[in-house]
Parts: sequence; C-alpha cells; structure tokens
Amino acid sequence: MKRILLVSAITLGALPTLAQACATCGCSLSSDAATGYSSSTGWTVGLQYDYINQSQLRSGTHAVSAAEVAAINDMGGDQEVEKNTTTHYITLGIGYAFSQDWNVRMLLPYVDRSHSTYGDAANPLTPNMLSEGSVSSIGDAKLIASYQGFLPTHNFGLQVGVKLPTGNYGGPDAFGTGVAGRRPAAFTSGPLSLNPSPANLIDSSLQAGTGSTDIILGAYYYQPVSQDFDAFVNGQFQSAVKEELDQAGANFRPGNLATVSFGLRYEATPDIVPQVQVNITHKSHDQGTLADTGNTSGTAVYLSPGLTARVGQRSQVYAFVQLPVHSNLQGYQLFPRWTGTLGVSYAF
Repeated sequence: MKRILLVSAITLGALPTLAQACATCGCSLSSDAATGYSSSTGWTVGLQYDYINQSQLRSGTHAVSAAEVAAINDMGGDQEVEKNTTTHYITLGIGYAFSQDWNVRMLLPYVDRSHSTYGDAANPLTPNMLSEGSVSSIGDAKLIASYQGFLPTHNFGLQVGVKLPTGNYGGPDAFGTGVAGRRPAAFTSGPLSLNPSPANLIDSSLQAGTGSTDIILGAYYYQPVSQDFDAFVNGQFQSAVKEELDQAGANFRPGNLATVSFGLRYEATPDIVPQVQVNITHKSHDQGTLADTGNTSGTAVYLSPGLTARVGQRSQVYAFVQLPVHSNLQGYQLFPRWTGTLGVSYAF
C-alpha cells in the first residue's frame, strides 16, 4: 500500500477519559484514518498534540449557565458547579509492522490539565469561591496489536490491546482519613486548597490516569469509492478489567468507552489530502465511591475536517479541528466548543 501508517495515536480511546469534567469530550479523532492505513512493514514513530478547552456547561442536549446549576444548591442540593477544564495532550507513538498482516504499537500520553470549580457553591457565584488546580504528568499507556490479513487487499483489520495504569491516579477515601491511589494532584488555590489533606485533592476522574487496566477491542475497514476518494469506518471499545482502586470506601472504575468514526479522504493530489471525519463517542457511568456517577456518562458527535500533507518520502503532518454537532450528557458536565489536533509521523 502507498500510504504510511501513523502510530502516534488512535485517540478514540488513546487518552484518559475526562470523566467528571466531561464524560465524552475527549479527543475522538481517528489518527490512523487521518494519515491513511497501510500494510507497509517496518518501524514508525509519531507525536500528536491535542488541545481541549471545556468551557461550556451542558446537561442533556443543551447548554446551561453556572447560575442554573448553583440554583440546585440554593434548594439544598449538592451539585458541583465547574467553571473550566483545559487539557493539553502530547502523545508519543512507536510501532512496528512485522508483516503486511501484523503490527503492534505503544502509545504514551503526557497530560497537562488545569481545572477550576466553584465546588457545591450557591448563588451568587463570586471569584473568591473559585478553586483551581493542575495535573502535569505521564498518562496511561496503551499497547495495541492489529491483524489485517483477512482479505488479499489488507484493508480490513481487527485490534486487541490493553491500557495500563501508568499515570498517577486516586483521590480521598470515603472516610476522609487518607489518600487512595498514587500521587493524585491537589487544588493549589481557592477554598478547596485550604482543606486538610486529602479533602484538597482534585477529582479522581481528572487525574492523569484512571488506576485501571483496560481491555481494548477494535476493527477498521477502508476502501476506494472513486478515482479520487477513499472511505473508511472504524470502531473501538474499551472496558476496565482490573482496578487498583478496589478497596471499600476508596474504589473507582471508569465507565466503558465506545467510539465509531467514518469519513472520506480526497486523494487527487497524494501530497496534500483534505478529508472529513464524523466521530461518535459514548461513555457509560463511572462507578465507585470516588466516582461522580451522576455526571459521567453521555454521547457526543463531532464533525472533524482536516488536512494531511506529505513531507518527503517518509514523513506526514496533519491538522484537524473537531466541531461538536450533538451531545446528550447526563447530569452537568463541562463541554468543549471545539478541539484541535496537530500530528507528525515518520516511517523507517
């Protein structure tokens, strides 16, 4: 096949789920489709940068104001009123194709995230109520193997992989007497930062890792549909099978994550390939005493136009923007107005 295989990320699940801040707003772009699937052999290496600014509170299919959410607390409720979560992901991918049929890859993200929240404050919301914190560390690594030997054309493949708990994770236990997990980040300013440890910790779902070992299953298919257009469809399912946070009063299991993407690539000029993707993500509720179960599930659909360019014989660069066209989120969650992705890959 003529195109280079990118292994920098299959980001429909390559990155930690943004659970409490947003169940379904992590980058769901299909990076493999962005650069074109391949049956070429040898090594590949890539870097991908994702920018996600969650600045809009949403519930169900519509936006809500912070004052509307705070009004729940005016009536004696206990609902967190989040303000903003901004995440920068840098993902390193290294892969090796043993043959036209088999390839394996490793994906390792670095997570740089800032988060601000009013907590469960009531109206009126004022700046002195705002607490802020940040997370900066390695996230959860993934190992994925692909087999595409079912057809002579090698354009249909299956994937199996595992996500490992390499990122820091955890939070306060349910009794408020200790820290569960491994080096979870804490709030550094505002009222929540003044709480005695471990009550000053950022939510478990916003840490760099989830503390779980997950199984990953996927499939993809791509096919020319005319002289100049290629079409693709792929899907992936991820589910935790083992949790490090498994003790009574300090347990956490991330919700299952399912993604489907499909789209078209315009290849009249192989060196510059415009394309468009539709990315659909569904996440189920997080579970456990450290989970915000009521605010961590939902479905989101993105329209993702982009461009891939060949740089020399072995390298490609690409840029995409993801525009949300539909969301149905449970509870009250922060959601992005758009997300951006930049990537580069090199085959040797």
